This record gives sequence, C-alpha cells and structure tokens, in this order.
Amino acid sequence: MADKKIIAVVGATGQQGSGLVKAILADSSGGFAARAITRNPDSDKAKELARLGAEVVAGDVDNEASLAQAFAGAHGAYCVTFFWDHFSPEKEKAQASAMAKAAKAAGVKHVIWSTLEDSRKYIPLDDNRMPTLQGHYKVPHFDAKGESDRVFSDLGVPTTFLLTSFYWENFISFGAGPKKGPDGALALTMPLGDKKFPSIASDDIGACAYGIFKQGDAYIGKRVGIAGEHLTGAEMAAALSKALGQTVRYNEVSPDVYRSFGFPGADDLGNMFQFNRDFSDMFCAARSLDVSRGLHPGLKTFSAWLGENKGRIPLE
Repeated sequence: MADKKIIAVVGATGQQGSGLVKAILADSSGGFAARAITRNPDSDKAKELARLGAEVVAGDVDNEASLAQAFAGAHGAYCVTFFWDHFSPEKEKAQASAMAKAAKAAGVKHVIWSTLEDSRKYIPLDDNRMPTLQGHYKVPHFDAKGESDRVFSDLGVPTTFLLTSFYWENFISFGAGPKKGPDGALALTMPLGDKKFPSIASDDIGACAYGIFKQGDAYIGKRVGIAGEHLTGAEMAAALSKALGQTVRYNEVSPDVYRSFGFPGADDLGNMFQFNRDFSDMFCAARSLDVSRGLHPGLKTFSAWLGENKGRIPLE
C-alpha cells in the first residue's frame, strides 16, 4: 500500500461506499488502495472487505476527531451520509460538516461528496405545490445534502460534488419494489406520471466515483451527475415484467396519495418523487448517461441489473 494513493471511504459497508471499495480493489494496477472506514470494524461486512484486501479502520461520522484520524495520510476521501438511519436533516448536515472539517485537517487532496439538489432552490418553502416538512425543508434528505455543499466549498476542500440517483437496490431492501394487490397482481407504485426518472445500480455509483478519482484533478470543483438509465415508471414496470416472468403494472398515483401511505419517510419520498417528476428534464440533464459511462464503461442497464438480482426482489 505504501506505493499507492489511499482512498478513504466513509460508509464502506454501505451501498455506495462498498461499491467504491470493490472498484478500487478490482483494479490492482490502478495506483490506488482502499481504506474502508466503518463504525464497526468487527462487523461481517467489514471483515469481508478486509479479506478482499482493504485496510479497515474505525471512524464515526458523528465524531470529527475520529474521522480526521481515519483520513490521515489519505490522498482521497469519499464522503457520504445515510439520512434513513435517523431521518434528521440537522444530523445529516452536522455529519457533512464533520467530514469536511476532518478532510481539511488531514490535508486530503481530493474529496468526493455524495450530494443531491437542494429542492428549495426550485420550490421555495412558501410554494404550496409541495408541503413543507420539518419546518424548513421540502425534500429533507435532498436539501440537507445540497445545503452542505457550501461547507466543503467554504473550507476550501478540493471537492467533486457527485449527484447520485435512486438506486435499484431500493427494490430489494427499501420496500420500493412491486407489491401484490388484492387481485394478486403485481404493481409498481410511483408518483412519477410519465416522466423519466434517473436511476442506477448502487455498485455503479462507487465505480463511477472511482472513475472520478482516476481522472486526477480534472473534476475538482465540479458537479458531476450519474445514472444508469433514465426510465419512466411504465418502462421500469415493463422491464420488471420481462425479468420476473409475470406482469408488473405501473400504478401511477399522485404525490398526495403517496405521502398518505404512512410508512416512515413517506412524506419525504412523496416530495422527492414529485420534485423528480416536476423537474424531470433538469434531473436527467444533470445526470448524463454518456458521462456516467465514460467514468465507468461497465455501467449496467436496469435490465442487466435485473438479470443479476431479480431473485432478490421480495414479491409481497
């Protein structure tokens, strides 16, 4: 590892971080080494990364000092938060600040910050097209990340701002996949109308991030958006139907109906889908498929991802 540039990866056992660690480890001649940062180095996932060749170190996004220590000596750092652990935009902003300050203190040469748009720049808080949540946000899990962009900029941290997309693993582990109705038929329920929706395989987020690190300074200070495909709800349902061998219909509902479903975060996700629907052209333009494929030539389509993962999707 001494002759390789170390990339310190926050959330290394999560969806995005593990994809980056695996991409680094798969490229043995790439000149980079993976340092996996996790709260629990003794977890099964952390031990598996160590077995694959990653350096595994302890670090906590709620503890700036632990992050600074974990970043020490690293050339690059991948910084990501996971809103759904706590549903708190304030906590997410504090974690982003801790990562930015730790990267600054450690002298990291290139940070990738996994971010999203601040929806309030497009839909002000007093705009009644969409309910305001938690008093200060339209799409809390977007807005906290977008607001945190300036922390990295204001500190002068050399940062690439990576705009990610909805990942297809949400159909497996986040309850977003097809559900059986009273008639036993499967339906994919999303309030997207007929608009295109950027989405991606989570491993490909990490692989695209690795592509950015390999470009050196070319993307520092820039915003880069990535997606595997831009698909409508009907197109996703058709792909699911083909892969699963049974009909999946697209169940288009209004954002109001989606927000009323009542599961934790339904209001946030209802607003997210509405934001994506109402500004679909902007979202897709910001997430170029050509740029994504240039960063990671092995970028998967939804159909290819389904070919590998269809058996993991719970059909309730």
